[in-house]
Amino acid sequence: MADDSVPLPFPNLKVPQWHYQIANVERLRDEASSSFWTAVETDEMAPYLRSTSMKPPKADLLAELEKKNAEELESIETKLKDAEENLGESEISELLRSKAMYLCRIGNKELAIPALETALEKTAGLGARIDLVLAMVRIGLFSSDVQLVINSISRAAELIDSGGDWDRRNRLKVYRALHCLSIRDFKQAADLLIDSLSTFTATELMEYEEFVGLAVLAAAVGCDRKTLKAKILSSSEVNGCIASIPHLANMTESLYKSSYASFFLALAEVEQHYLIPNPILAPHARYYVREMRIKAYQQLLESYRSLTLERMSRSFGVSEAFVDRDLSRFIASGRIACTIDKVSGVITTDKLSSQNKTVIYEQFLKQGDLLLSV
Repeated sequence: MADDSVPLPFPNLKVPQWHYQIANVERLRDEASSSFWTAVETDEMAPYLRSTSMKPPKADLLAELEKKNAEELESIETKLKDAEENLGESEISELLRSKAMYLCRIGNKELAIPALETALEKTAGLGARIDLVLAMVRIGLFSSDVQLVINSISRAAELIDSGGDWDRRNRLKVYRALHCLSIRDFKQAADLLIDSLSTFTATELMEYEEFVGLAVLAAAVGCDRKTLKAKILSSSEVNGCIASIPHLANMTESLYKSSYASFFLALAEVEQHYLIPNPILAPHARYYVREMRIKAYQQLLESYRSLTLERMSRSFGVSEAFVDRDLSRFIASGRIACTIDKVSGVITTDKLSSQNKTVIYEQFLKQGDLLLSV
């Protein structure tokens, strides 16, 4: 692995996603199962398979894969011993990296991490060192080890700041964005993904269309209306992938154009096709859908001093009872500033209250500045 090499896509981050879908998403079970077993066999993932409760389609598959693992690791060890006796530091370093990446490929986290650390100690080139730390991030993402992800991202950032190249700096943004999505920080994820739209090269993490989909998904909830238009709806990179992300495109465009009934339908499709099938996003599916509904309600209410429940329910294509129940919950939690008159069926927005709060806050800041200048 030279300094200018492309990081290998190991471990395959699709594998835990397919494993999750087999167990949790019935409509995707057959397709996910086929992809899962193909990948496990192709990457000789005996250690990973042993860590799951999956029953192989072939009775002797696990034994076959373990035999291949033993042979490959023995071959690398033989070459390593020869290199230590007869060759130089660069050859030893390359073989140590090969061993570490093979352990990543087969999903052996317990052996891969110390092997990566050993390779790191013996590797001189900064680019290659960064790639080894990025492999640790991938192992962390693969195994849902949040602390390993956090620590490794921090290490990679330090190495890049010490003189890392432009490409690896951009790759790290996508790694950080994936972590942000996993901890429900959609705003930070959106900023990082949008920033990477024209520079994406992290194909070891995901395909380009999947990356663009995540950028749109994060931006829809994490960005304001103006940013959504400028950075997503007007983006040539996003528009070039519209055909592969129809539900996400419909959701963002209908929200921007205030087509709320279409927005609600598209949001339901996004939940089914993007949130629920993804183990990183699934824990945040209810939160995401709730935040998007609040965003749409707020956007409509900003245009009126008051409007009827009937008018609002018609705009969203749902029943008055649904809007009443949904709004009441968000009003009670302080997320939406309005009141509902149950007798007349009129929603009154609390614009004056919001303006007063802004004035009071600005006065507070001015008074603070005056005190500091005394």
